[in-house]
Amino acid sequence: MTSLDIGRVATERVAGTGDAAERVAGELRQQILRGELRPGEKIRDSHLYTSFGVSRNTMRDAIRQLVFEGLVTTRMHSGSAVRVVTEEDARDIYAVRRSLEISAVTASSRATSDQLDAMHASIALTAKYVDEERWDDVNTSTMLFHQSIVRFIGSARLDTFFETVVAQLRLCFGYIPNRPEFHVQWLGRDRVIAEHISSGRRDEAARELAYYLDDSEAQMIDVIRSAHKSGSMDMS
Repeated sequence: MTSLDIGRVATERVAGTGDAAERVAGELRQQILRGELRPGEKIRDSHLYTSFGVSRNTMRDAIRQLVFEGLVTTRMHSGSAVRVVTEEDARDIYAVRRSLEISAVTASSRATSDQLDAMHASIALTAKYVDEERWDDVNTSTMLFHQSIVRFIGSARLDTFFETVVAQLRLCFGYIPNRPEFHVQWLGRDRVIAEHISSGRRDEAARELAYYLDDSEAQMIDVIRSAHKSGSMDMS
């Protein structure tokens, strides 16, 4: 799915149909974002349409939307599953991240006090989860930090678009072993970026964020490549 396609989905979601399929798709998207649905995990329609209290057709519509967003795959006679991302997927995700997040740092001069508070709150939450060694929650709160940065742009459509990108990014984390050193390394860097933003040092923040994304992408590509080579993530 291309970035343009995701953008069209975002526009449709902002417009808001209010239908049951969007509600179900939204909840499943959040479960992926929180790491509750993992790459390769089967999505059993018969169980979900009962638990969500919707019809089979509504459930199918929700699944089709998530397929279109690049979060779910469907195969004839084998049902649906959370997507297993590829190295190419990861590269595209990081291309989008660079474009939006660095632009958002530049736009941070227009950030409201509430938006800056939300950025710092996400870091505090990450620190709490690190102390408690809740690594799945660390992943989620770290991504909330980057979502808070994108909100500086002030576009509801881009916020919605980026939610899908972040959910796709979460699928990349399915390759990462639960090694504390991997998760902890980003917290200090998030703090530096946030401090630069709060102090109005936007050029420094953008530079640190660019280094951050370069390092994050390189590490992500390495683990994805290794996982596919070993066959440990070939679940799709």
